[in-house]
Amino acid sequence: MASGTDALRLTLTALGIGPGDEVITMPFTFIATANTISHCEARPVFVDIAPRTYNIDPEAIEAAITERAKAIVVVHLYGQPADMHPIMELAEAHGLYVIEDAAQAIGARYKGRQAGSIGHAVCLSFYPTKNLGAYGDGGMAATNDAALAEKVDILRRQGSKKKYHAEVLGFNSRLDSLQAAILGVKLKYLDGWNEARRRAARRYNELLAGLPVTTPYESPDSYHVYHQYTIRAPQRDALAAYLKERSIGTMIYYPVPLHLQRLYASLGYGENSLPESEQASQEVLSLPMYPELTEAQQQEVAWAIREFYGR
Repeated sequence: MASGTDALRLTLTALGIGPGDEVITMPFTFIATANTISHCEARPVFVDIAPRTYNIDPEAIEAAITERAKAIVVVHLYGQPADMHPIMELAEAHGLYVIEDAAQAIGARYKGRQAGSIGHAVCLSFYPTKNLGAYGDGGMAATNDAALAEKVDILRRQGSKKKYHAEVLGFNSRLDSLQAAILGVKLKYLDGWNEARRRAARRYNELLAGLPVTTPYESPDSYHVYHQYTIRAPQRDALAAYLKERSIGTMIYYPVPLHLQRLYASLGYGENSLPESEQASQEVLSLPMYPELTEAQQQEVAWAIREFYGR
């Protein structure tokens, strides 16, 4: 696909998601997760996250299922897979599709299985900042369902199975050949890069021990690939400004949960409706994380954080 966003939109379209349908997902994620549901003229139904993993809470999903529900979009946030087994059990019991948004979790594993290999389909992003990134936009949809794969393939090629013979209203969303060539070269390094991220995460955990920040939780069922290394921090905004003054870059993923975005005000969620997502948005801070990050750089980051809280 041309992007991870297109992968989500075309997969939802191929599954027949449309007007009047509801798709359950979480609000603590990038806007594309919900926008693609809206582009299908379906209604995003937001449910809260589990506070330690930041992933969708399976118990919250069950409470949100109505007769209009058709699918669940599960985001594997920051590189850690969601708790898929109870989600799949719910989906099977209610006849729902499960689409895994693994844009941040390529190479991650859940109970020994690759993130993205458990639901009905998986959508990936190859944006340059991702663990496997191209030199521009790119994405992928994958499934074990041959019929679904064919529908998505037709949609990405202007709705044509045979050139110049359109069957359905489609899109132009082919992966650029140059990006495909770059990804083909980089793919063989992915496992090593993910391991380097995990080593860096362990160093951060050691360096930040004893400080008033909460380091990332890694579920014992998961192999976390740390697309982001995200802490919870008291005085988060002041800490981010302090680090910026020392030329240490940070990011907040995500400062406004989707249910509180102006775009989705008409859904009627309002403040305090999804408290775990709202609290996380006020506390999370992602520190520098990439495979080449050195121990000396991490020590500099940790020292600045220690200095901030020791003032």
